[in-house]
Amino acid sequence: MKPIMLVTGGNAGMGLETVIRLAQAGAKVVLLSRDPGRGAAAREEALRRCGDWDADIDLMSADLASLASIDTFADCFQSRYPRLDVLVNNAGVVTLRRETTEDGFERMLGVNHLGHFALTNRLMDSLRAAPSARIVVVSSGAHKAGKIHYPDPHLHRGFNVARGYAQSKLANLLFAFELRERLRGSSVQTHALHPGAVATTLGISRETGFGRGVYKVLRPFFKTAEEGAETALHLALSEEGGREGSLYYVNNKPVHPSAKAEDREASLRLWEWSEAQTGVRWNAGS
Repeated sequence: MKPIMLVTGGNAGMGLETVIRLAQAGAKVVLLSRDPGRGAAAREEALRRCGDWDADIDLMSADLASLASIDTFADCFQSRYPRLDVLVNNAGVVTLRRETTEDGFERMLGVNHLGHFALTNRLMDSLRAAPSARIVVVSSGAHKAGKIHYPDPHLHRGFNVARGYAQSKLANLLFAFELRERLRGSSVQTHALHPGAVATTLGISRETGFGRGVYKVLRPFFKTAEEGAETALHLALSEEGGREGSLYYVNNKPVHPSAKAEDREASLRLWEWSEAQTGVRWNAGS
C-alpha cells in the first residue's frame, strides 16, 4: 500500500523537488498547485525527471489565498483518498508591497499561515485515518525576527516585507508547536523546519517580474531548491519524522527555535485568533 503524500506549492522550487523525491521513494504524491496550468507543466517535468511516466503523481488545485478554494479542495481530496500519510506545508509567498487575499488577509500571513492553518485542520480526519501520519511545516530562521503584530496582524499600518514575512514564519512555528501539543500521543506527528537560504523565485511578481533582478544577483550565494528540500524530505521519509521528538530541524538535525516559538500562551492566542479569522475550528477527534 503506497503512502499518500500531499505537497502544497508543489509546482516550483522546493515544492517541485519534494514532489519528485517523494515519488521516487514510491509514494503516491498529490501535487497541489494554485494554477492548474503551471501545475500540469510541473507534473510533466516531475514525471520526466523521475524517468518514469508511471510515477504516481496526481495534480490537484487549490488557492491558499482563498478559504472557499481550500474548502472545495479538502472535500475533493477526502472524496478521492481514504487517508493522508504525509502533509508537507511548503507553499509560501513574499510580497514586496502590501497585498491582500480574497478574504482580506495580508497576503504573506494569509497564505503562509492562515491558508495552511485552514487546510491542515480541514484534512485532520484524513491524517488521523492513516496508521502513522506526519505534518511537515516549512518555516524559516526568519521567525527569530518575527512578532505577531496584535492588534494589527494584517499590517494595515507600517507594512514592510521583512516585518510581514518574519511574522508569517513565526506564525508557522507557533502553529506547528500548538499542533504538536494538541496531537501529542496520537498517530499524527508534527515537525517544522528551516530550509536554509534557498534560490527560488519566491518574491518575484508573476504579473510584473518585479524582484527578478535581485534574484539573479543573489542566486549564486544560496542553496539550490534540491538542497533546500532535503530537511523536508528527511522529516517526510525518515523514522525520525514519524516519531514524537523535536519540533524544529535545520539541515536534517534537531535544533532549538527561539523561545518565543515554543511559548504555549502565544501559540494558544494565535490559534484562537486563526480560528476566528478562518472560521475553521479544531476537531479533537474521537
